[in-house]
Amino acid sequence: MTNAERSKGVDRAETTAAATRPPRGDRTKSEAPAARGALLVILSGPSGVGKDTIIDALRRSHPGTDYHYVVTCTTRARRPEETDGLSYRFLTRDEFERLRKEGEFLEANEVHGHWYGTPRGQVREALAAGRDAILKIDVQGAQVVKETVPDALLIFLVPPSLEDLFHRLRSRATESVDELELRQRNAAIELARQDDYDYVVTNETGEVERTAERIDEIIAEEHRRHPERQVRV
Repeated sequence: MTNAERSKGVDRAETTAAATRPPRGDRTKSEAPAARGALLVILSGPSGVGKDTIIDALRRSHPGTDYHYVVTCTTRARRPEETDGLSYRFLTRDEFERLRKEGEFLEANEVHGHWYGTPRGQVREALAAGRDAILKIDVQGAQVVKETVPDALLIFLVPPSLEDLFHRLRSRATESVDELELRQRNAAIELARQDDYDYVVTNETGEVERTAERIDEIIAEEHRRHPERQVRV
């Protein structure tokens, strides 16, 4: 394993942005039994590191049903290249708040002024069917999920350098100047959280397929190591 891909212990440090755990009552709801060996995989990293691109590469390499890509709910506006229900499920703040109060999110957190939430039902259904549930999630929510689901597998994507990350953020031209500055400031803070994760993988520029392949290898290795693991969500 290279220096850029190192196994990490989980440190219960406080998050750097507002993150909310599920309502207390929701934790006692009946849980659908997960199939043995099915994984809850959290793919995380700073804004602009290429999480969506890596997810797309994983979709291409796994056209079958072994992975389920959980669609995150968000209150931010849809970008031109995004598809509602595939990229994200785009909600109004009122819709999001209603679902959050009803305990429908595994985690919900506010990032860059917008809310994001992981639908609990999608995760449970995928695990019950024996499929690995892949969550694309921001740093602020990853710790919340890990605390709720200790057996979750956390993979952190990092850029080759901060300069490279800032170039990617500027190139996509999807944020205002103020939003871009906020994302750049937060990126440096989020990169300092990589020690909280089980694995750290560098997403080298122009090496998307290689990065996706490395993530596949990590998931396969976890299956070999823990074939009887049964994740509770």
